[in-house]
Amino acid sequence: MSMPHQCSYLPERTATTLFVDPRCALDSKGYGRFIRLGFRRSGDLVYRPHCQGCDACLPVRVPADRFTPNRSQRRVWRRNQDLGVRACAPEYDQEHFELYRRYQETRHAGGAMDDPDPGKYLSFLASRQVETVFYEFRLADRLLGVAVADHLPDGLSAVYTFFDPEETRRALGVYAVLWQIARVRSLGLSALYLGYLIRECPKMAYKANYRPLEAYLNGHWSVLEP
Repeated sequence: MSMPHQCSYLPERTATTLFVDPRCALDSKGYGRFIRLGFRRSGDLVYRPHCQGCDACLPVRVPADRFTPNRSQRRVWRRNQDLGVRACAPEYDQEHFELYRRYQETRHAGGAMDDPDPGKYLSFLASRQVETVFYEFRLADRLLGVAVADHLPDGLSAVYTFFDPEETRRALGVYAVLWQIARVRSLGLSALYLGYLIRECPKMAYKANYRPLEAYLNGHWSVLEP
């Protein structure tokens, strides 16, 4: 477990993080077990918030077969039907990295991930143990977005999405989630894991917009009320 540190989502609070021993070899099946217990990964580090007196971070997932898009999400889906999607290996790609840098500079300037180091970029998104895919969203030859997802026995885990910050009308972040839910369905799997919902943090509160939404509470997954 980490030493207490300032929470990166709620800076007025102190956080601690529980880590899976990095010497523990995991494959997608083993990682899937930890995901179902509320864990998440950053690179090869598998972790879960473990903060005394605070339960703001809720592990959440969307049950793909029961998901019903709202009116706004249906508009976003229709608006982006001209995009093609291609699955790519989790390897360094200069075009991906340049888009990632533009996204970070526009959306998260000065943040922990706003770093022009290609090695740190790849070590954050990829894993040497888990099956990860970089899904490209393209309009003809133009790269508009990349959704990074881990393939698990029961679904996908949405690791991170970055996209052209100038394409605001397309709402590419929303479309990436909708596309991954559809991908889960097409694979005959059950859930898209979205990481942590933090209602008090605007950057993490958007996950509540996908319904029904299940949260891991008190040792089991149950539908989270709006």
